[in-house]
Amino acid sequence: MRIAMAVEYDGSAFRGWQTQPGGVTVQDAVEYALRQFSGAALRVVCAGRTDAGVHATGQVVHFDTDVERSMFAWVRGTNTFLPPAVAARWAQAVADDFHARFSACSRRYRYLLINRAHRAGLWNDRVGWYHHPLNVERMQAAADRLLGERDFSAFRAAECQATSPVKIMRQATVRRFGELFVFDFEASAFLHHMVRNLVGSLVCVGQGKRPPEWISELLAAGDRRLAAPTFPANGLYLVEVRYPSEIGLPSLDDTALRPLLALA
Repeated sequence: MRIAMAVEYDGSAFRGWQTQPGGVTVQDAVEYALRQFSGAALRVVCAGRTDAGVHATGQVVHFDTDVERSMFAWVRGTNTFLPPAVAARWAQAVADDFHARFSACSRRYRYLLINRAHRAGLWNDRVGWYHHPLNVERMQAAADRLLGERDFSAFRAAECQATSPVKIMRQATVRRFGELFVFDFEASAFLHHMVRNLVGSLVCVGQGKRPPEWISELLAAGDRRLAAPTFPANGLYLVEVRYPSEIGLPSLDDTALRPLLALA
């Protein structure tokens, strides 16, 4: 039987999603909890491998098992053995050909940025920070140029292993809530460091260092060296992974997360 599971986590204390020899990854924590609960060594496949310090409210994984438990039990039982910073949100049986990564239609990422003279204290490790004043209208005008099918080579990390830099950007919005800026991106898929690189360049536009048209120039040039530096990981959240409606996966209720993620 194949099971899909939604997982949320605070990535501050982890070395990213993907398991590695030194441990301390979210995948390690999830697989340990599943093993403790089920009594079997289960391997999980995720929808998107997040970097060290990146958070998630809607990561999706799948795993195969012969252990029979109710879906409610899979959630409660797994959570019993997970560390406080990680939690399963739902579990559901899926078809054997379901794949957490390859069955997805799109991913949605959100970057939270505090824009004020002093760094964040209460929101430490959960937001990015920039001290120069930013203009939201300029950043939105620049973000509009990202929409559609584009070659995002200019925003791709050197170590990115994606077979193609061409992705379809369906949403690119910048909103302001007082001193909090919220960047939302939805695309067919994302390249390594793509969102953090996009935020860095949009902030450059927002400060007035570059015009909004600069984003189009970067896309056309396809040269990572011409874009702005990569922004810190701590403000980045994998918010949602979307699948075809016929798969029938639950929708995430983010009501409780609205104060943190500015979902108003």
